[in-house]
Amino acid sequence: MNARVEKILNLPAYQRFLLLLVVMALFAAVFYFMFYQQQIEQYDRLLQKQQAEQVKLDKNRKIARNLSVYRAEYEKMQVKLDEALGELPLEKEIPNLLTGIGNLAKEKGLEIVRFKPENEVPKDFYAEVPVDLKLAGSFHQAAAFFDAVSKMERIVNIQGLSLDRPKEVDGRTSLAIDCKAVTFRFVEQAPPAKNGKKKGGKRK
Repeated sequence: MNARVEKILNLPAYQRFLLLLVVMALFAAVFYFMFYQQQIEQYDRLLQKQQAEQVKLDKNRKIARNLSVYRAEYEKMQVKLDEALGELPLEKEIPNLLTGIGNLAKEKGLEIVRFKPENEVPKDFYAEVPVDLKLAGSFHQAAAFFDAVSKMERIVNIQGLSLDRPKEVDGRTSLAIDCKAVTFRFVEQAPPAKNGKKKGGKRK
């Protein structure tokens, strides 16, 4: 018999019991750190992933339950967007719109002293189209003109309004009216160039 084994067997019972406990503790420690701990960590990772997927699933279920509501809201917003864009004229409509503003001034009895379209001011999907106006007429004629402009189908804003002192002209009170009539043009997006070629090359 091996001398070490024989020595162990000759130990008192309580020492053999303690030695057995130490050996079992060593085996338990090796099992824990080499196998069980890895399984626990993997379980925690899978649990966190499962919880994240559950949250995503609950969110998707909520969206699915309210899909008809979201679709209705989207359609309402689309209608409002179409209506708003309908108030922004295209480039080809601008001359007629500006002519309409001048005609309104004449219809309300105002004299057009200056009617000067200025350079467009590009924004995002639209551009501002300002017109420098100098008019002459009574206060009531000017008020009627501004009211008519506010009721035009297309959006036209009056900005920078300035009124000079009234003067007597042919027995009637006349004001010198300076302002800007600003309308807005919808900027049509150009289609993307094919094969990565840009527009604006030299013409042959």
